[in-house]
Amino acid sequence: MLTLEKAVEILRDSAEPVQDKERIPLIEASGRVLAEDITAPMDQPPFPRSPLDGYAVRGEDTLSASRECPVTLEVIGKIYAGEVFHGKVEKGQCVRLMTGAPIPEGADTVIRQEDTDYGEARKANPVRIFRGSEPWKNYCYAGEDYKKGDILLRAGTVLNGDRIGIAAGSGDDMVTVYREPRISVISTGDEVISPGEPIRPGKIYDSNRYLLAGRLGDLGLGEINSSHCPDRIGDMCERIREAAKTSDLIITTGGVSVGEKDIMHGVMEELGAEKLFWKISLKPGSPTLAFTIERKKTGSFSGSDRIPVICLTGNPYGVAVNFELLVRPVMEKITGNSAWLCPKRLCLLENDSPKRGGIRRFMRGSFTEGRVRILTGSHASGTLSSMADCSCLVEIGEGSSGKAGEEVWTYIL
Repeated sequence: MLTLEKAVEILRDSAEPVQDKERIPLIEASGRVLAEDITAPMDQPPFPRSPLDGYAVRGEDTLSASRECPVTLEVIGKIYAGEVFHGKVEKGQCVRLMTGAPIPEGADTVIRQEDTDYGEARKANPVRIFRGSEPWKNYCYAGEDYKKGDILLRAGTVLNGDRIGIAAGSGDDMVTVYREPRISVISTGDEVISPGEPIRPGKIYDSNRYLLAGRLGDLGLGEINSSHCPDRIGDMCERIREAAKTSDLIITTGGVSVGEKDIMHGVMEELGAEKLFWKISLKPGSPTLAFTIERKKTGSFSGSDRIPVICLTGNPYGVAVNFELLVRPVMEKITGNSAWLCPKRLCLLENDSPKRGGIRRFMRGSFTEGRVRILTGSHASGTLSSMADCSCLVEIGEGSSGKAGEEVWTYIL
């Protein structure tokens, strides 16, 4: 059987990054990946501006100012942010201005208003200065943030709030990003019915499809194509062929073991697929099957010529674990967004693992900074309810004792 690391390597090698681009409103671009550099069309700020409320002056006129011997200057105008003063500050003059307002020609510093009398004693003109400022001290230069032609954000950058704010400074309300990946999720099983249907003898509700769609949504994917297919090879082949026309990745659940209704091996053969692997040395989810199929392109969709299909176990906890360990690294490759990777840390194990030794295992756990506790209750592959309080997966390595006090790799969900 393959190691987990080798399986991930093979899956990532089979996937191709999305190359299609689209223009979207900048205000909606959080979490998307830039497809083109954003370059500054002008200096930022585009003019010298005041860093505070006060008076724009010639610094040399104010150097002797003190509380006992203030300097008196003529106020020749007032500027609010967004306004422009068209005159020039000469010797013995100043302009009242507010934070963010353009510093007028002739002035080389700003006296903060707290260091003046606000001009109140003489109805705002002139004003007395009690503390001077050296030239260029309180002065924001044009281009202080960046210069015209500077690359603000490079292609491949994942946009977040701060970066969107930077992009907005370029003046464009649209941005070019890579399109979102298109993922198809298909569950199998004649015993499986969709939530909303009345329960019938021998049937169970389809938690796997909803779990996968939910986790894809948790991590930022907006649109997921999901469906259920009965245990019939022909039907499943048709479902996968159709999904492959417009998907970058197909994920199936169930049908990967060796029972009579484990159809995915037959599906792989019927499709003429290229097998990547079957079985990984881990629990749960050991019988994972993976292959690639050729895409029959349709319409304007221009994804890779071959598309990976990851066939997960039908056991719900196995689906949950393998999504984190196998699907997320593939999504990182497809999107170019490292946020898809599951954070991994060494933590101190606070309690004994109920299962240890033998094959590599991943247990449900509760994470606090630097420490991890394995949850009590059932750890069977078919149980899912305990995932409600699960914040991490705890790795109990092959041959590990799984005893409290050990350091264990912990995958933060």
